[in-house]
Amino acid sequence: MIIEKKPRIFVPENLEIKWENLEPLFEELQNRSLNSVTDVEAWLKQRSELEAVLEEDFAWRYIRMTCDTANEELLKDFQYFATEIEPKIAPIANELNKKFINCPYTAQLDKTRYFVFIRSVKKALELFREENVPLLTQIQVTQQKYQAITGAMSVTIDGKEFTLEQASVFLKDTDRSLRQRAWEAISARRLQDKDHLDELFNELLQLRHQVAINAGFENFRDYMFQALGRFDYTPKDCYKFHAAIEKEIVPILAKQAKKRQEALGVDTLRPWDMDVDISGKPALKPFKDGQELIDKSISCFEGLDPYIGERLKIMKANNLFDVESRKGKAPGGYNYPLAETGAPFIFMNSANTFRDLTTMVHEGGHAVHTFITSDLELNDFKHLPSEVAELASMSMELISMDKWEVFFDNEDDLNRAKKDQLRDVLKTLPWVAVVDQFQHWIYTNPKHTTEERKEAWKQIFAPFGNNFANWEGYEEALENMWQKQLHIFEVPFYYIEYAIAQLGAIAVWKNYKENPEQGLKNYLAALKLGYTKTIKEIYQAAGIRFDFSTEYVHELAKFVNKELEKLG
Repeated sequence: MIIEKKPRIFVPENLEIKWENLEPLFEELQNRSLNSVTDVEAWLKQRSELEAVLEEDFAWRYIRMTCDTANEELLKDFQYFATEIEPKIAPIANELNKKFINCPYTAQLDKTRYFVFIRSVKKALELFREENVPLLTQIQVTQQKYQAITGAMSVTIDGKEFTLEQASVFLKDTDRSLRQRAWEAISARRLQDKDHLDELFNELLQLRHQVAINAGFENFRDYMFQALGRFDYTPKDCYKFHAAIEKEIVPILAKQAKKRQEALGVDTLRPWDMDVDISGKPALKPFKDGQELIDKSISCFEGLDPYIGERLKIMKANNLFDVESRKGKAPGGYNYPLAETGAPFIFMNSANTFRDLTTMVHEGGHAVHTFITSDLELNDFKHLPSEVAELASMSMELISMDKWEVFFDNEDDLNRAKKDQLRDVLKTLPWVAVVDQFQHWIYTNPKHTTEERKEAWKQIFAPFGNNFANWEGYEEALENMWQKQLHIFEVPFYYIEYAIAQLGAIAVWKNYKENPEQGLKNYLAALKLGYTKTIKEIYQAAGIRFDFSTEYVHELAKFVNKELEKLG
């Protein structure tokens, strides 16, 4: 079960990643004559191998740094790649793109295999500007400060220190006064760094705006739509989607909030009332520690399909998990593909809650995607657009519910877990709409002040329900709530995809419920394509539509609501 990397053809084995060792390899690619289609394909494979080696080296630097944000050496290792290697690769990679597009034999490549790839290369050439290379390096180094700031956050509750992830477990406690103390402690700790985070964001905002101006765009929003390869929808489509979510989803959630208030027997819902189980029962405990979370997830995935379970077993055997929350560890969770190895690394901050189970199956969906695309011919074929990547993970959250009995040995807990998950599916949509709309505002108003930004956040959040809680007395926490969203700092505009993919995932799950064997087969067939087809074609392969119209939102929300009613 120990993973063996494929032997290298072009890059020397055990090459030390330093620019003086890399430069001759890039120069060889740049100077090589391409005299046939066969030459072009061999050249692409060797370039792909070099890129995979570099991506994996960078991946490990990032993984190690996020596992221990307090370690200066690990930060320096990451910064070395970001400042000494990447800026030197960018111009030569642009020259290699030109060489490929200008080669007369490129036009003779198989259109069905290379259309999406060639389209992406042409877009990269359009966007490349030499003067943006140092700016993009500066952005990459600067945005990592977010993890250092948030990774150092901890709170003391009843005399004991907790990370914010661990402290959030108290928000599920049936003791309302304990929930309030925990929520206030977490909010106060976040607010301690609000000015620091505002300054950091202001710096990133200006750098990003300059990148857009240099590339010939009016604003960073329009630049990012091109850079993210959004060939299938526009900013205008996003606004329509926000409106559809407000119209179709917010009323459902408002009704659920009313039920929550009545069940809890409170005059008004406060921010610390939103995560506790309204049955009055203690919070769900699907596993006792990180090890059990991994083992139970393997059993769950095996129940769906032996191939899927085997992937997580391979990861466990190769120590490709870091799941437990601890001080000094970066917040959040991710699945990081190891481009050369063909496997991923799963990072998360488990505090032994139900939400950690859904994070694991979410990242597990990404992990299966990494494995299933590992044999695709070119590294670029595995560079997934987020609308496709998140379809894999969010569909797995829903499909895996079919085997959640491995986590819950009584029917009542299993039902509670499924209800929680489906409510969360609906809850995701307005939050995504708010974060996305907020980013549209930020980057199309680049000269805004910190105060104007707070005001814009409040104005955008209000029509989507402000999380359906009464924030009286905690207005400062509400107006700075956006700061807890890592994506805004580190991966701007990577967010609407969660909502698009959430709709797709509901449709995949609907198909799975109607015919489990065929539904799973279609899902895996879509994943296998990587990014060798357009997003619309990949969604079609999954047996669903790439559609986020009001009608489609209505249809799928109705289906989820029906499933919720069945659970009682």
